Amino acid sequence: MVYLLGEQLEETSTEYVLQNDVPAVFILNETEYLEVLKKLKMSFEGECRISDISFCKIETQQDCLYGTLSIPSLIDVVGLKYKLMLFINSKYIVIVDNNDFALRIIKDIRKKVFNQGDTKERLLYNFIVGFMNRGTNLLEDFERDLMVLDDDIIHDKIQNFQNRLMPIRKQLLILRNYYEQLTDMFKELEEDENMLFEENQSRYFGVLTNRAERLMDKTKHLLEYTMQVKDAYRDKINTEQNNNMQFLTIISTIFLPLTLVTSWYGMNFQNMPELEHGYPFVIILSIIVLTICIIIFKKKKIL
Repeated sequence: MVYLLGEQLEETSTEYVLQNDVPAVFILNETEYLEVLKKLKMSFEGECRISDISFCKIETQQDCLYGTLSIPSLIDVVGLKYKLMLFINSKYIVIVDNNDFALRIIKDIRKKVFNQGDTKERLLYNFIVGFMNRGTNLLEDFERDLMVLDDDIIHDKIQNFQNRLMPIRKQLLILRNYYEQLTDMFKELEEDENMLFEENQSRYFGVLTNRAERLMDKTKHLLEYTMQVKDAYRDKINTEQNNNMQFLTIISTIFLPLTLVTSWYGMNFQNMPELEHGYPFVIILSIIVLTICIIIFKKKKIL
C-alpha cells in the first residue's frame, strides 16, 4: 500500500509517486521492499530479515535512516512480537511488515486523526503513538493485578501466589527493555545526524522521547511494586511460620512437666509411696500441672 503524505492520507501507487516526485509512505512486505527501495534510490548497508529482528533501533546510513521495531503484543508480551523495518530519507518512509500490523495502524490514523501526516515527521509521530498508546492500558492492567495480589495477601488469600506474580514480573521486565530501546531510538531521530528532518518538526521526536521515558518510569515503578508485594508475601509466610513454631513451643512446654511425671511414675519402684493408688494420683497431678502451666502462659499473654 502507498499513501501520499498530507493532512489526509490518500491511497496511490508507486508509479504515481515516482512520476510526480511527491512524498509518500509505503507499506510493503519482505518480498517486495528491496525492489521498491531501488526505485526510490534508497540504499543501505547490510542485509536484514524480519525474522532476525529482536529489538528496536535506528541506524544512520549514507542516504537514509534504517530502523527495526520489535513491538510486544498486548495479548502475549512474552511470546508474540510485531516486527517491522523502517527506511526513511528526506522524502519517503518505507515500512516493511510481513503481517498487517502497520497497515492497521495506518487505517486507524486515517479514521481517527485530523492531521494524519502533512509531513513525514508528523506521520512517524502518529504511527508510533498508534502502538505506544496501547502500552499505557497494558501497564494499568498490570497495576490492577498487583493491587489485587497485595489485597489478597492482607486477606490471607495466598494460594498460587508465586504462579500469579512471576508472569507479571517477567512481562514487566520485557516492557522495561522495550521502552529503554524506544527511548534511545527517539533520541537518535531527534539528533537527526543526516539532516533528513525539518528543524521545526524535530519536536515530535522530543515528545515521543518524553512519552517513552514516562512509560519506562511507570514500568520501573511497577517492577518495584512487584518486589514490595513479594516482600509482603514473604513477611506473611514468615509470620505464619513463627506463629506455628510458637504454638508448637507452647505445647511442648506445657507437656514437658507431664512427660517428667509420667516418666517418674513409670519406673514402678517397689518402695514408691504412691504405688498403691498411683493411677488416680498421677491423673490428678497431671491436671494440676497442666492448669498451672496454662495460667502462667495466660498471665504472660503467650496464649
